[in-house]
Amino acid sequence: MQLYAVISSQTDYLFLKPMALSTAKKRFGTAPVYFTAVSTLLGAILFLRFGFAVGSLGFWGAMLIILMGHAVTIPAALAISELSSNKQVEGGGEYFIISRSFGLNIGATIGIALFLSQAISVAFYIIAFTEAFEFFFNFVADSMSVILPRQVVSLPVTLVLGLLILRQGSNMGVKTLYVIVAILFITILLFFIGKPAADSMAPGHLPASDIRNMGDFFMVFAIVFPAFTGMTAGIGLSGDLRKPSKSIPVGTLLAILTGFVVYILVIYKLSVSASAEEMLDNQLIMGKIAFGGAVIVPLGLAASTISSALGSVMVAPRTLQALANDTSFPSMRLNRWLATARSNDGEPINATLVTLLITFVFVALGDVNVVAEIISMFFLATYGSLCLISFLNHFGSSPSYRPSFRSRWYLSLTGFVVSVIVMFRINTLYALTAIILIAIIYSYINHYHNKRQGLESLFANALFQINRNLQVFRQKSEDKTGKAPPSSSTPSIRRR
Repeated sequence: MQLYAVISSQTDYLFLKPMALSTAKKRFGTAPVYFTAVSTLLGAILFLRFGFAVGSLGFWGAMLIILMGHAVTIPAALAISELSSNKQVEGGGEYFIISRSFGLNIGATIGIALFLSQAISVAFYIIAFTEAFEFFFNFVADSMSVILPRQVVSLPVTLVLGLLILRQGSNMGVKTLYVIVAILFITILLFFIGKPAADSMAPGHLPASDIRNMGDFFMVFAIVFPAFTGMTAGIGLSGDLRKPSKSIPVGTLLAILTGFVVYILVIYKLSVSASAEEMLDNQLIMGKIAFGGAVIVPLGLAASTISSALGSVMVAPRTLQALANDTSFPSMRLNRWLATARSNDGEPINATLVTLLITFVFVALGDVNVVAEIISMFFLATYGSLCLISFLNHFGSSPSYRPSFRSRWYLSLTGFVVSVIVMFRINTLYALTAIILIAIIYSYINHYHNKRQGLESLFANALFQINRNLQVFRQKSEDKTGKAPPSSSTPSIRRR
């Protein structure tokens, strides 16, 4: 029988902690964080939609997408890295870091949105994986005159992937990840050394004014944005890391730098190696350019998408399990069931089942672009919320807040503003729905966990710090001008 420890904190709330988790061996270093993140950054969107982005908007339009995407994700990654270096990090990845820094009510609100983003991402990558079998669908259509749905491949793949994770756990996933990342880097290298096809209308150089169709910018951005969300994929392994305060910042930021450089090189290579028409007509245009591309690019696509799916299916259940550990859901029976960990390796078995169920539902949709837009909205809402709270935390943090890694308040503010703008530009209805849904979730959690600290304490701390800084500034100004110190009836800050 699974045992649970019920622990009371200083803020007088209860949470469940599976005993199997507390004794699980911390077996990973920085490398799994880096490879999990970079394999997701260099995943399905890179192979399937970067050609579409460059063909639609031109090199400079695609470059603007890369810059705007990083304007959202880099502040969020910096905030997470800072928070992870402030205190001991356990299982639950981003959720654990956020909840222990900003309070469990805020953490649970963002954590639920984050879990849904991660679970839907598994479906997205599996749907994209089926595109590597385009030759099979074309063969069946040409030889048998039968149009097979993509679910013929995607649903069995989901089942096999789920069974592997349930039986083998994250250790199998990380070992497989190394092999897949090697295939992925070889594929990208062969793309860079490749040449345009003999019948290509490639310009051979980068036109100075290669920008067009900017009215479609945010539509293209919504389709491409899931490429950037992989930057925090490795953080979900926090409970399995020997030293999270080092591995999370180093692995995450190195992955972001790698992705940024590769993205720029890829859109440049596409711009000089294929015409806009060729990129729009062939979603696997990279296969027409890469050395041995007819084989290597579908193989790279399969490797990248299955590695991204592996990363997401390892991370999402741990987020859900951590939510249940903190009794984020109103039913204690549900919390206990979701928090259950397998005794021999600490795997979140029931949370994995829920993740796979959500994955099956979205795989059944079968449309990459539709699922991409849903993921974009969930992640933008998550990252925007994180950046806003990080911004407030810079002004209202407690004295015990002493991270070894520091971000900047203006970067967090930029991330929040860009997230909100992009959400509304992509789809106003979806943006309003996401914001209202987050507000409802927070209100509900705050209602049945009314003894926990919420947003009000964060705002109160921020106002206190602002008031304190103003008083310090006033006293320093008076000291410089030689004015008498304030009277005893006026509050003052004494200099030590």
